[in-house]
Amino acid sequence: MTMKAHIRYILFDLGGTLMRARGDWNPIYRRADQALADSLRANNIELDTKIFRARLRQYYEQRDKDCAETTYHFVLRELLRELGYTEVAESTLRSALDAMYSVTQTNWELEDDSQAAIQKLKSQNYRLGIFSNAGDDKDVQELIENFGVRAYFDFVLTSAACYYRKPHPRAFEIALARWNIEPAEAMMIGDSLQADIVGAKNLGMQTIWITRRATFTAEEKQRVQPDFEISRFDELFPILER
Repeated sequence: MTMKAHIRYILFDLGGTLMRARGDWNPIYRRADQALADSLRANNIELDTKIFRARLRQYYEQRDKDCAETTYHFVLRELLRELGYTEVAESTLRSALDAMYSVTQTNWELEDDSQAAIQKLKSQNYRLGIFSNAGDDKDVQELIENFGVRAYFDFVLTSAACYYRKPHPRAFEIALARWNIEPAEAMMIGDSLQADIVGAKNLGMQTIWITRRATFTAEEKQRVQPDFEISRFDELFPILER
């Protein structure tokens, strides 16, 4: 497919696109949930980690259905309320979540070629942004700071901060509004056929599917047609130069 002229704005997904997991999430989640429970216990709140993780699974299923992000903070507060803790200070909730994310953040790392790619794009005067489907905005912002790549991006948006999850059109509209541009002027790069590619195409953006971390069904692969496919970022530049 021929790319539309004058694409100068590139919107990136984060997890599975610019960053990857170092290893298996299961032991990380167990440690993270325990860190959250320990933080709550220090404030005289008892929470069974299995109950918390089960509630998170319900939350994941619901947000995927309605493309709405109610956030980890809301889920935790509502769960504690059901368990009889009706007056939990916001600082207590935040401290518990921070304890959890201090563990999960250790399992994320930038892809080996991400920084070089975004540096090159920036040097060629592309405008770069991030929109991440994520349940906690602070967590994502801290990851970006820790990776040392904040300066390359005009903005880092999350579904937690703006309520809408990709592929909801409002998620993309909110991102594009940061640049005050039309969808045809921008390109989306992501690993999810449904969230990133379908969502962006439905709005009229150009799309690049990065496949190295992608998980998808045969039905999705047949139904969704990205404008371009790449397996690593050095394949991006010949596309942009056409």
